[in-house]
Amino acid sequence: MRDYYDILGVDKGASDGDLKNSFRKLAMKYHPDKNPGDKEAEVKFREAGEAYEVLKDPQKRAAYDQYGHAAFEGNSAGPGAGAGFSNVSDIFEDLFGDF
Repeated sequence: MRDYYDILGVDKGASDGDLKNSFRKLAMKYHPDKNPGDKEAEVKFREAGEAYEVLKDPQKRAAYDQYGHAAFEGNSAGPGAGAGFSNVSDIFEDLFGDF
């Protein structure tokens, strides 16, 4: 799995605003409606949504910073183990509203 900060193209100390702006740009670029049938764009869209879902939440971000992806794996002993991710379209809707 790729590092969530790398996926969003931000530094580890990025502000909430920087995270949101980066996610918005990636979501617009790779949104399935703009890239019909493009499986690579679909994967990048999902990766960006998953990365943003974790990094926008202070508790999830702290767990990720400490334990990496293991913090969210079902068989992990780290905090937040088994925590799921919201639907990417829900995140997109939160940021952009109804299109």
